[in-house]
Amino acid sequence: MKIGVYYVVSSNAEGKAIDEANYNLIKRLSKLIEKEIEIVNLETVNQYDFVFSFIGGGGTEGRFLEVLDKLPEPIFLLATPNNNSLAASMEILSYLNQNNIEGEIIHGSEEKMAQRIADLAKVFEVKKRINNFRIARVGKPSDWLISSDVDAIESKELNGIEIIDIEMEEFFKEIEKKEYQENKYTKLIKSKEFDFKEIELSLCIYGALKRLCDKYQLDGVTVRCFDLLEPIKSTGCVALAILNSEGIYASCEGDVPALISMAILGELTGKPIFQANPSVINPETKEMILAHCTLPVSMVSEFSLMTHYESGLGVALRGKLPLGDVMLFKCSGLLDSYFVSSAKLTENLTKNDLCRSQIKIEIDDDAIEYFFTETIGNHHLICAGDYVEIVDEFFKWI
Repeated sequence: MKIGVYYVVSSNAEGKAIDEANYNLIKRLSKLIEKEIEIVNLETVNQYDFVFSFIGGGGTEGRFLEVLDKLPEPIFLLATPNNNSLAASMEILSYLNQNNIEGEIIHGSEEKMAQRIADLAKVFEVKKRINNFRIARVGKPSDWLISSDVDAIESKELNGIEIIDIEMEEFFKEIEKKEYQENKYTKLIKSKEFDFKEIELSLCIYGALKRLCDKYQLDGVTVRCFDLLEPIKSTGCVALAILNSEGIYASCEGDVPALISMAILGELTGKPIFQANPSVINPETKEMILAHCTLPVSMVSEFSLMTHYESGLGVALRGKLPLGDVMLFKCSGLLDSYFVSSAKLTENLTKNDLCRSQIKIEIDDDAIEYFFTETIGNHHLICAGDYVEIVDEFFKWI
């Protein structure tokens, strides 16, 4: 993460002393966020993930206006309690508002300013990465996902996310090679009690998908996985479980919005992500059950192997997730709407009439209302912890 600050020199008569104090403040802020904040010039501002402007003191408004068109938007103004820095920043922000330029003043204690800079830097670092993402659909979305397709041209134009299509036939040819590279996750899968031939076939599917990701230099992939059932007599559950643990975002059923949601949530939180079906919502108890046949191996405290629920074929995972704070999230494929809510995971279930990995969570009334009236498709994403604020921040500046 590269953080830069464009410093606007104070015009105060004691400018030299003020500038020295301000430079020392930048050093203290760097120490607080444990990231170097570099002084930038107008020629290097685009080399940084996040750039803010430090209004050194009063009388800087005209100087700032002269360089405004060279600074990346939105505009963030750091204002100290000294030397009319805040007053100048407010005048500048008023000008920005009048000219429909997004902006914000960062002001308060050093700890508060440092936290705000750190949060914004994270958001814009992730935004920059997502804007250069390359993902693939292996086959079209499953037939039942009638609201989960995304126009590739619009995606690239609006958000910089490139979506390519890979035919299922190419995937099948890779599976026929019956090859995969051994790693700690394949070894872990093979250490579980289950039919060895079925495990080997599921790992060959993993190897095939991993080679496609390498070939097309993908950050993420989604697979029309139910098309594996008839010709291959297996599923992609293990493949997706391993890829997600390795840092390649991988979603089920050709669901591109779920894949994009998974990538955004993973990048913002640094956590492994569970894609699941909402299966039961009880408004009276405010409980919700979610389930799927795959989840990242790196996400669970323990897991066992079973067959895929709907087909009785292949290898699926029944994972046990740690109890405690979790978060629900979903965004549209073009990032023009989103839902996020904190929740509490209270129980891992083993019901016979749902997909193999099952969790019960407590949700609030707003979340219940969303699922019944405004839901963004079926699949939703879950991660451990509470990151609602950083998700809201990301979509504020999208």
